[in-house]
Formats: sequence, C-alpha cells, structure tokens
Amino acid sequence: MLVPKLFTTLKTYNKNLFYSDVTSGVIVGIVALPLAIAFGIASGVSPNNGLITAVIAGFIISALGGSRVQIGGPTGAFIVIVYGIIQKYGIDGLMIATIMAGIILVFMGFMRLGTLIKFIPLPIITGFTSGIALIIFTTQINDLLGLKIVNLPSEFLSKIPVYINNITAFNTDTVIVSAISLFTIIFLGRFMQKIPSTFIALILGTVVVYVFGLEVDTISTRFGQLTSSIPSVRMPEISFDIIYNLAGPAFTIAMLGAVESLLSAVVADGMIGGKHRSNMELIANGAANIVAPFFGGIPATGAIARTVTNIRNGGKTPVAGITHSVVLLLILLFFGQYAGMIPMCVLASILMVVAYNMSEWREFKAQLKMPRSDVAVLVTTFLLTVIFDLTVAIEVGIVLSAMLFMRRMAAVTNVGVISRELDDRVEPEETGANSIQGKNIPKGVLIFEIDGPFFFGAASKFKDAIRFVGKTTKVLILRLRKVPAIDSTGIATLEDFYYDCKKRNTVLILSGLHAQPMFACERAGLLDKIGETNIRGNIDDGLNRAREILGLPTEEITAEKESSVEK
Repeated sequence: MLVPKLFTTLKTYNKNLFYSDVTSGVIVGIVALPLAIAFGIASGVSPNNGLITAVIAGFIISALGGSRVQIGGPTGAFIVIVYGIIQKYGIDGLMIATIMAGIILVFMGFMRLGTLIKFIPLPIITGFTSGIALIIFTTQINDLLGLKIVNLPSEFLSKIPVYINNITAFNTDTVIVSAISLFTIIFLGRFMQKIPSTFIALILGTVVVYVFGLEVDTISTRFGQLTSSIPSVRMPEISFDIIYNLAGPAFTIAMLGAVESLLSAVVADGMIGGKHRSNMELIANGAANIVAPFFGGIPATGAIARTVTNIRNGGKTPVAGITHSVVLLLILLFFGQYAGMIPMCVLASILMVVAYNMSEWREFKAQLKMPRSDVAVLVTTFLLTVIFDLTVAIEVGIVLSAMLFMRRMAAVTNVGVISRELDDRVEPEETGANSIQGKNIPKGVLIFEIDGPFFFGAASKFKDAIRFVGKTTKVLILRLRKVPAIDSTGIATLEDFYYDCKKRNTVLILSGLHAQPMFACERAGLLDKIGETNIRGNIDDGLNRAREILGLPTEEITAEKESSVEK
C-alpha cells in the first residue's frame, strides 16, 4: 500500500501521542547533531552539509515513509562511497549521483520491489558493512591522535604505511581529549539510556578544551565559521558523460539506502510489534535523496541507531521524526555558530564507536563457520570493499552469490530413469496412483523423473540423463511431480527433447505437472505440441496412455486411484 504511515497514524492522533513524539524527537535531534556533523566531515563535505541533510532528508523520510518510527539522515554506510565520488567527480558529481540514486529508489518503490531487498544474501550485507566500518575506523586515526597528516591517502592500503611513519607525531592534548570522549561514550552509554552519551561527550570534550586551553583542532579551525542559515537552491552542471560515469555509484547509493532503510524498519517492527510498508519506505528515501542535494545535502537513509533511540524514548508516530528535524533546524539557525567550537578529536571518537558498532565482528566471526560458498562471498565482499571499491564489492558479491545459489540449486535437481520396480528389495515409498512400485511397465516404455526446480542450471543434467534413449523406446513418460518451478531454459530443453522424441517416433507423455510448470508450458505453446491426451495427472494415467499408444489393454483404475493427484 503506497500510503505514508503519517497519514494513517494521524487518524487516531491525540495529546498523549503528541507529548511522547515531541519528547522523543527532541532527544533524537540531540543525538543526531554530532552524528550529522561527523558524517558530513568524514564524507569529505562541510559540517553544514551533514546538518542540512539531517534536516531536509530526515523530514521527508518521516513525512512520507512507510514506518511509524523510522528516523532518516546521513549514515556511516555512505561515507566511503560519498568520499570517493567527491574525490573523483567533485560536489556536482555527488549531487548528480545522489539525485540519480533517489530516482532509482522511487522507481523501485513504485515497481513494488521493496520486498525483493530481503533476498540480498546476509554474507554480502555483513561483508560490505564490516568493510565500511574498517575504512571509517582507519580514516579517523589522524584526528583521534592529532597526527596532522595533510595529504592522507584515500586508499586503505596506502594509509597504513603513512600512519606507521607518523605515529610518533601524536598530539598529547588531542589524545587526552579523545580518551575522555571515548570513555564517556562507551561507559556512560551502558548506564544512561535517556540522555545520549555522544552528546555528553560532545559537550564535555568541548568544555575541557576551552577551560584548559588545550591545543587541538576544532571545526572552526578546520572549516571556518559555520553558517546559520539554510543554503539556497543550487543546480549542478549536468552532462551525458557524467551521468554515464556515475551510473554505478548511483546504483550503489540506491542499494545501500534501500538495504539500510529496510533493515532499520525491520528492526523497528520487531521492537514495536508493527509492520512497515517497504515500498513506501523506498519512495520516501528516494524523494529525500532527490530533494536534499539541491540544498547541499548528501545521501541519506533510515538510521538504525537513531530509530532505536526514538523507540526507546517513547516515539510512536512519524511526528517524532519530524520533530527531530525541526530541532536540528533550530540548532542550525540559532546555535550553528557555536558548533565550530567542537573539537575534531571528539567527532573522531564518535565515529570510532560508530565504526565499531557497524563492524558486527561477532556476526562476521559466526559467518566464517557457515558453508564455504557463503564464506567465499563474505570474504570477497569484505576485501573488495576495503581494498578496491564499494561499488565493485556489491556488484561482484551479488553476482557471486547468484552463481553459487544456481550451483546449489542445480546440485539438488536430479534427473534419472526410474528402475525401482525392477528391484524388489526396495521398500515402496508411496502407494496408489503416485507409486511406481509394482507397476506393470510395458516393453518399450521408459520412465524418467525430474526431482527439483527445472531451470537453466539443471538443463545440462537433463541432457546428460536422456542421451542414451534409443530407438527401441516407443513411449517415454517424464514425471514432473517433484518439479515446483520451471524457467524458459527448462521449457526450451523440454521442447528440444520433444522434437528429438518425434524424430525417433517416440511419444512423449508428461505426468504430474504442478500449477507453475503447467501454466508456463501452456503459455509457451509446449502443451499444444505434446497434445492434451499426453498430459496426465499421475503415473497410472500415464501408463494407461502408453498402453493405448502401444495397442495394449489398459488397466482398471479404482475410484481411489482416479482421485489421486501427483504430489
């Protein structure tokens, strides 16, 4: 249903809900403040860009979203891809890529593709999330220790020797403030649920620096004074070449946004006992990423940590998310000038904790004990994210997962000649019309059975199994009772097999077709070629049809057998 949750919840809205939403929205706005600034700086843009993203995108995601409690804004998942786009294509390139990603998300929502996002394998999500976390962690070492490295390489492997060569140049004041900030975030966060520890660390670190006159970098010394206004609308310079080059990064932003937003919505559903509207959530995220860039915003999506904070503080409807955006707007307009006093090492400490939480190292470790194919996808996606590029990592991870899945599906699909009736030692598996045990199979009749999905990955198995069918076979019964689905390659393989049978003067009979294979073969015209009389519901009917073809008397089928359908 493409209706925002805001419209649904307002029908029964009351004063108690409003009080809970506003209270939670204020707290979430305070939590979002340091995160928005930190994510903006880490992404390669100014603190203002991060704040304006949280204001505009956060408002749109709450107003149009499909979740009651989702909080939107910039997240750590985008840092790597955003930084890479800015380095290569500049701010205009980032604007275009973000708008393109927004259009992709809106398209996905209207095409009802929200439910398909859940089919992205967990090893891919864990792989690139852990990779992003490691990259974020390493990028913050410079500010955390006050190394003052000016030209820090963007590549992960290139950063390591630079850090090793400059590690002794750390700033003592910076290290002290970083230690205080990390202690505050980690240990106070365990005991204080209502007041966010990141905000306390932000205030405490700033106060310590200015009271004791410590020599550390701040936002103002790095970026200058922050503006206390909403930026005017700015149009990027668009060309076909840059759109073509940014198609890959835009797709990556869209996929990251979709995955993170819907994962956050699922987590929220589990906490509040609700059910989000995935397609509406995609449309809201798309709209946010289309609008925000015109005001200097960066990619945004649903944020799990802020959404959980919203729930824990009593947020009940999208009004809480809208309130959070209003709070950030007021801070930007009236207190933005004071944000320049925030030490860079405090923001680095916040991002370090964010990176640790993103790493999901316990989940990563647990998945290393999974089947080797899943481990291969996990490690490949992780290494590609860290060493090369997030876009490449996601694309390769999806392709590799698909190939391994097809391999597994092909492995479980079996094709063979039924010969159990020749072996009296085999215990019967079924009785009645579905059983082959004890059936009288006339001479010249051959029975094959396919067990499993009949798709392109299993087509070669079928061809290998039927290659020894000779001219002495007058009738071939193909049992499809255990085929739940068939694709175009499977249909084409059956059609080729039908023509091969026709050349050998062998009649092909299909037995036990399920609904999907029946409908697919009928649409393709295959059933018309084989003939309605050669499509049978169970093996008894198939054998009687074979006897008719051979001119033999048919066996009587009891009422019980006639009512049996292949399963």
